[in-house]
Amino acid sequence: MRALVIWMMSFLLLCSVASAQSEEVLLPQQEREDPEFIAPVIVDGDELFVVRGSSALPATDRAAKIEERIAQVADRSESKTVDIQISRAEFGQLVRVDGHMVTITTQADADHEQMDIEVLAGLQAEAIENAILKYREARSSEGRVDSALAAVAWTALFAVVSYFFFAKRKKFLGYVRNNLEKRAESVEEATKSILRSRAIASIIVYSIHALMWVLFLFFLYYYLSLVLLSFAETQAIAQILLKYVSEPLINVVLAVVGYIPNLIMLVIIAALCRFAIRGLDLFFDNLENGAFEIKDFEAHWIAPTNMLFRALIIVIALVFAYPYIPGSGSRAFQGLTILAGIMVSLGSNTVVSNMMAGLFVIYRRSTNVGDRIMVGDKIGDVTEIKLMETLIKSIKNEMISIPNAQLLNSEVVNYSRKVDGRGLLVHTTVGIGYEEPPKKITAMLIEAAHRTQSLKKNPEPFVLWTQLADYAINYEINAYTSRGSSLPKILSDLHQNIVEVFNENGTQIMTPSYMADPPSPKIPTEEWDGKLAHIAE
Repeated sequence: MRALVIWMMSFLLLCSVASAQSEEVLLPQQEREDPEFIAPVIVDGDELFVVRGSSALPATDRAAKIEERIAQVADRSESKTVDIQISRAEFGQLVRVDGHMVTITTQADADHEQMDIEVLAGLQAEAIENAILKYREARSSEGRVDSALAAVAWTALFAVVSYFFFAKRKKFLGYVRNNLEKRAESVEEATKSILRSRAIASIIVYSIHALMWVLFLFFLYYYLSLVLLSFAETQAIAQILLKYVSEPLINVVLAVVGYIPNLIMLVIIAALCRFAIRGLDLFFDNLENGAFEIKDFEAHWIAPTNMLFRALIIVIALVFAYPYIPGSGSRAFQGLTILAGIMVSLGSNTVVSNMMAGLFVIYRRSTNVGDRIMVGDKIGDVTEIKLMETLIKSIKNEMISIPNAQLLNSEVVNYSRKVDGRGLLVHTTVGIGYEEPPKKITAMLIEAAHRTQSLKKNPEPFVLWTQLADYAINYEINAYTSRGSSLPKILSDLHQNIVEVFNENGTQIMTPSYMADPPSPKIPTEEWDGKLAHIAE
């Protein structure tokens, strides 16, 4: 019964706070906060009414004098009746109790309460009468016995709870741990997945243990408050303790109840968002499975396009849900939102640039998964194009992550993309001395290209003179191939065949460094007969 009274008193206290907040607009800010103007009259932890003070007699001093007079009147007798007299006085309505003056209700008090002075005096007299009767009852013999019995009952209940908490806690946690480990092991066997049953059980048991301690400390707190509330002399302390915990909890409960309409709206928005996303997933799943086709819509666009539309739906849902989020209308929430936006904008320039570059890479069709590309000095096959990065597997089987911003701002050579029907033009350069017949060199390079299996015979390979260097002529052999992904192996074979052909024909590929002018100029002494060594044989 006392617990119910405590909760009712806490609720009434909360209501009085809310009522005071609704009347804040009627009082200047100074009067609301300065105890010189307004102070409550409190007896045994119960607030009876508030009084208005002045510069000569601050409100706190006036309230303390009234509290002292009420206690003195209550201590003078043990009667269960109180004689209240209200009469007109010089400064307002005089309230007497059993012939003793307790307070004077002034016109300033009536103006503050916005009611007639006679009505306010009657209400204050009634509150004083109830407080005195309650004061006497709590300090009577029967009241003392009831207080002691209530304290003993709460102590017995606390002792029982404490016994089970300290004596049975470990056994209960062990029982929970064993059951959790058995369930985790059964899940491992059924799903054939690798789970750490002991780790999961430890985390859950730790959480339960922490929750048990929190509940026990709450119970200890309320036990002390209720025991103090049982005795009249300590009720004020108990009211303070209850106010620090009960009032915030009641505020939270009332806030949750008042938030239910907004919560329903948020649930509706979330349900519509989920429904739209599921419909979007169904559409793109059917598109990926080939149930229908969209003209010029490539397969590798499906996943990123689905992601973009999902993000768009979520952003729209957040815009609609924002007004219903708790505290969204407060300046603190708005300031926090602005601060978060500034932090994101300042710290995510690289992230945003990579995301935008990723969209360009995906949709501009310059690079697809499976293509062999060269970015800077990195050559490899594209394995995955993400929103932030592109992964390529190098020819050395290395996984290389390239930021999409770099991919967009760099020159990308695509060896797999066909420009026309002839294929990729493979080329390499060799330096040959001026003494060798140029036609012979051209024929040897074309022969090396013909020996390379991955190079096409048609169109015919051809040779270009790229530079007349100090000691050699730089010849460039060019040949077409349709196997761009095998370019390193093709170049290796071509180089090997060039060395073999030149060695067969006794031709030096690299001229020696310049030391001095020879006695005679190094020029061809005879015309080439037009036959290579392997043909002459």
